[in-house]
Amino acid sequence: MAFGQPRIEYKTNAQMRLMHAAGLVLSRALDAAVAAAAPGKTTKDLDAVFAAVLKDAGATSNFLGYHGFPATICTSVNEEVVHGIPGGRVLQDGDIISIDGGAILEGWHSDSARTVIVGTVDPEDQRLSDVTEAAMWHGIAALATGKFVGDIGNAVDDYVSSVPGKALGILEDYVGHGIGSEMHMAPDVPNYRTNHRGPKIRPGLCLAIEPMLVRGSIETAVLDDDWTVVTTDGKRSCQWEHSVAVHDKGIWVLSAPDGGAAKLAPLGVVPVPIP
Repeated sequence: MAFGQPRIEYKTNAQMRLMHAAGLVLSRALDAAVAAAAPGKTTKDLDAVFAAVLKDAGATSNFLGYHGFPATICTSVNEEVVHGIPGGRVLQDGDIISIDGGAILEGWHSDSARTVIVGTVDPEDQRLSDVTEAAMWHGIAALATGKFVGDIGNAVDDYVSSVPGKALGILEDYVGHGIGSEMHMAPDVPNYRTNHRGPKIRPGLCLAIEPMLVRGSIETAVLDDDWTVVTTDGKRSCQWEHSVAVHDKGIWVLSAPDGGAAKLAPLGVVPVPIP
C-alpha cells in the first residue's frame, strides 16, 4: 500500500508475453463459445464449449471457483448485465448475450468479453452492442495516447455521449481493472468521466477495459444467486472487454490475435507487439 492506495503490479515484457499467450487461448475459446450461441442451446452448452478449448490448450479458468463461482464463463442474457451463471437457460431467437471469460497460462491471467445476438437481430440491440464495442476501443485508444488511467473513462464517456439517437446508459457500479498475476488487481478503470485522474499510464501497466452499457436506467440489482446482476427496469444490456498491455514501445491488446490493429486503425492508433 502507498498513501492508502493498492499497489499496482507492473509487468516485465516477458511476463506480458505470457499474458498474451493466455489471451490468445482465451480468444479462441470465446470464438468457440460465440459460434455455439444459437436458439435452442443452453448457456451451460456454451460453458462446456469454452472449457474444452482451455483444456486442449493446457490453460485453466480464472473464473471457475473464483469466490465460489461455479463455471468457466459468465453468460449474461438480455437484462442480465454481468456475472450470469451458465445453466439450463435455453437461448431464444432474438436474445442478446454477453459472454465473459478468462484463462490462466503459466500463472498469468487474461480476461475478455464479447456480446452476440442470437438469431433474429433487433436493430436497437445491434446498436447497443456496436456502441459498447466501439466505446471499448475508444477507451483502449486512450490508453495509448493518454497520460492517466482516468483518460480511459473520459474517452468512453465522450464517445457514448456523442452517439446520435436515444441515449445509452454507462454502468457505474462495475468497472474495469488491473490484471496480471491475478485476474482482478489495482487499479480500478472507470468507464465514465470522474474527477479522479487515476494513476499514470506507464510501461508494465496491464488493464482489462470493459464498458457495460444499457438501453435504460443504470440502476442494477443482484439476484438471489449472489452473482447475476440485472437492470432493475428489465431493459437490455451489453458488455465488451479486452485485456491490454502498455510497454515501452506502445500498447498491445493481449486478448486479440492482431493486438487490436484492425479496430484501432480508424482511431489513429497502431499497436506494437511486445518486444
